[in-house]
Amino acid sequence: MAGKTHLSLLSLFSLLLLLFHAHAKLNLDRSDHDALSVVRKDLGFDGQHGDAPSPCHSAGVFCEWRISNDSYSLRVTRIVLDSHRLTGFLSPGVGRLTELKELSLPNNHLVDQVPHQIVDCKKLEILNLQNNQFSGEVPTEVSSLVRLRILDLSFNKFSGNLNFLKYFPNLEKLSLENNMFSGKVPASLRSFRNLRFFNVSGNSFLGGPILEIKKVEYSSTELMEQPKRYIFSENSALPPSPSPEDSGHHTAGEAPGPSTTQPTHPPTHKKKKKNKTATMILGFTAGAIAGGVSGVLFSVFFKLMMIWVRGGGKGNGPAIFSPLIKKAENLDFLEKEDGLASLELIGRGGCGEVYKAELPGSNGRMIAIKKIIQPPKDAAELTEEDSKLLNKKMRQIRSEIQTVGQIRHRNLLSLLAHVPRPDCHYLVYEFMKNGSLQDILTQVSQGTRELDWLARHKIALGVAAGLEYLHMHHNPRIIHRDLKPANILLDDDMEARIADFGLAKAVPDHDTHVTTSNVAGTLGYIAPEYHQTMKFTDKCDIYSFGVLLGVLVIGRLPSDNFFQDTPELSLVKWMRNVMTSEDPNRAIDPKLLGNGHEEKMLLVLKIACFCTLDDPKQRPNSKDVRCMLAQITH
Repeated sequence: MAGKTHLSLLSLFSLLLLLFHAHAKLNLDRSDHDALSVVRKDLGFDGQHGDAPSPCHSAGVFCEWRISNDSYSLRVTRIVLDSHRLTGFLSPGVGRLTELKELSLPNNHLVDQVPHQIVDCKKLEILNLQNNQFSGEVPTEVSSLVRLRILDLSFNKFSGNLNFLKYFPNLEKLSLENNMFSGKVPASLRSFRNLRFFNVSGNSFLGGPILEIKKVEYSSTELMEQPKRYIFSENSALPPSPSPEDSGHHTAGEAPGPSTTQPTHPPTHKKKKKNKTATMILGFTAGAIAGGVSGVLFSVFFKLMMIWVRGGGKGNGPAIFSPLIKKAENLDFLEKEDGLASLELIGRGGCGEVYKAELPGSNGRMIAIKKIIQPPKDAAELTEEDSKLLNKKMRQIRSEIQTVGQIRHRNLLSLLAHVPRPDCHYLVYEFMKNGSLQDILTQVSQGTRELDWLARHKIALGVAAGLEYLHMHHNPRIIHRDLKPANILLDDDMEARIADFGLAKAVPDHDTHVTTSNVAGTLGYIAPEYHQTMKFTDKCDIYSFGVLLGVLVIGRLPSDNFFQDTPELSLVKWMRNVMTSEDPNRAIDPKLLGNGHEEKMLLVLKIACFCTLDDPKQRPNSKDVRCMLAQITH
């Protein structure tokens, strides 16, 4: 079944590429364009703020790339028009915006009923109509919008019963206050397991008990193992009606979220106080003992790690990972104090220096030696800053040895050997004659070197193949976490090799991500979700690869001052806007124009846009990317 699904995906992406038009202009989907025009007009918004070059550039409208009708096009995913003095009504045409995830129209003067066509927006997650003049009954079919997380109909003139509250498994906020609803609050609300906020105050025609959310009490151990949960209790009194300005304050009938709700405790008796005191004393004692033991264990662990990183003693020799090095004696020159003195320094990075040398006994084969220096201090003498630096280097050394020492792929830079010394570590690699992609792009921008489109496409395809191996064929999967031109090296045949695995992480098959406490990656290449979650997934690597594709076609790095002088202030946003403009060819490196491959380069930019979508779930995986690039033939 999984194989068939994957095959279908590949077929879909193949069809996607075959149907790209030669002019490669990314337009808003025709159906969405027509529906949006009607919706804007009926809301009374159309023309308020002048004409934008594209509907997706107009205020309050947000678009994303989607596969629609066997083609790749922009779809409307969010409409947010807060306090725009709108005086119209919500058009039935909104139901034709089938990719819509958010419809927020609060604090306007909109009238009439909510059209039943709203239920055709199956992907809707947020429906916010607060503080308008909507009236009539809410369509009962609204309960089919099972993806809804926020439903805010407060401060309107809605009437009728609440039978539309049938099944909302993902609903987190339900705000219905200050309307004219009647009948009883349905018991079905008890099944809304994710509900955090519920308010029906100010509905004078509602009768019967009002369901109220209360926290479920857990022990401290249980709280560490599961998220906060809530249950419904009954409150026989209806709360008073708040004003829109007071809607953020708590009333008897509203159930605020986790950050504000305080648990209700029963009266405390003397016996319980004694038990509590005894528990506190026992907990303090246990905590003190555990803290002491942890301190001792950490000290021992740190000293063991220091011994390991310093080479583990005189008995430790070089670790050979490749048959290219015939015997350990070929690396004896690295054991000498002045072993690198006569070698050519070819690079310097955050973890050390890189030298070029000829491997003894190899008929002239060149190698690159990364020297990682460690502070010549005992653990007791390390300052806090030195300790943090040493710990970082220790982690990166271990990561690089454990990761690169075990992988072999034509598009990955293989680690040949590791030579530990008391004051440093040597990591030995194959020497890449053409240096890094960033070096070459810099030379191209300076006019001292050429890099034609066929070479750039070959590099992109090689990086995609290496990434596919790391994500899908190596066990465990490996997330690189720092994919950028400086970490793409090029061999004699201009074949790309992914290098610098100092930040790479191995991910077991049953896990989906790795969590970090420090920022990993390079500014301009880091996926937006990483800043919020500190979780790095393979889709974060895909985002970085999308930026790299953009760099190859545009000919500029994300750090280029050019982007600082644009309204978008970033390569990704600038690339998106240019690709949806009247002249997408503006995104192509001027040095590549006129070579007859403009159509193919625009296809690659479309793939780059696909890889850098804000929603990581919408990004393709590395195999799909490699297949799409491979189908662009010249």
